[in-house]
Amino acid sequence: MMNLKLPRRKFLYLAAGAAALPALPRIARAQAYPSRPVRWVVGFPPGGGVDVVARIMGQWLTDRLGAPFVVENRPGAGSNLAAEFAAKAAPDGYTLLLVSTANTVNATLYDKLSFNFMRDIAPVTGIVQTPLVMEVHPSVPVRTVPEFITYAKANPGKINMASGGNGSSPHVTGELFKMMTGVKLVHVPYRGGAPALTDLLGGQVQVMFDPLANSMDHVKAGTVRPLAVTTATRSQALPGIPTVGEFVAGYEASFWGGLGVPKNTPDDVVEKLNKEIGAALANPTMQARLADFGGTSLVGSPAEFGKFMADETAKWAKVIRFAAINAE
Repeated sequence: MMNLKLPRRKFLYLAAGAAALPALPRIARAQAYPSRPVRWVVGFPPGGGVDVVARIMGQWLTDRLGAPFVVENRPGAGSNLAAEFAAKAAPDGYTLLLVSTANTVNATLYDKLSFNFMRDIAPVTGIVQTPLVMEVHPSVPVRTVPEFITYAKANPGKINMASGGNGSSPHVTGELFKMMTGVKLVHVPYRGGAPALTDLLGGQVQVMFDPLANSMDHVKAGTVRPLAVTTATRSQALPGIPTVGEFVAGYEASFWGGLGVPKNTPDDVVEKLNKEIGAALANPTMQARLADFGGTSLVGSPAEFGKFMADETAKWAKVIRFAAINAE
């Protein structure tokens, strides 16, 4: 996870600004921004996890900066429609993109996109990171990750792994597990996470890697059996549940959301947004709201978030090629 700190360039810029006349227009623009409503594009329908995050943060920015930050949902093509719209928007700070795990997966999953995510979307900051939980139907006779690996290797091709569709976060997270452990699971894609979870609850499939927010109530009720969470550290929401990485060295995956803008958006606008979201994520009330669905802050400088996005893109590219995943 990235550490919370303001970009060093901001401090250097403020220190030098008084002596640098050419910098004055930038200062005026930063102070004026935003002077009209800002559109925050989300590539998923209203009500989902990343949509809720965008709305919470949009309200914070509205209150702090004095202009409306309006969420605009543009679902479709695995969030590619929203990313394409943002990539082609004017780089003036008035179109933002809620970036997520899906964007870094899609960079490899789709081979004929009209934009390049890493080239055309500039990083601002991460916002939230949530684990997925590796869970099985209670009929599966295992209680730990090592027991599951042993059981799966003794029953190759007989364990069904549900996901919300080809290339979805649960799918690639499960394929990463398969790649790193050598187990053979049968992927069963559904049209969304809800029907996949329904069939796991009914025993039609045996295992699923599901975002913790979706499965929290079922984990607590005992209707699914959690084996581990997928993040590098244990979840504060389920501190007694180990990580996959405690048994499979180097394993890590998460469902995350952050903020991106069209490339060539002015640096001072990027830094202003980074600073304000950093302030939000340092706020105890905001931290509590994220914790409600198992999330923790994922914040840092634009450069740190850019490296995180690049690392995620490279990781999922390896998984997609290993598993020969095709877009639906």
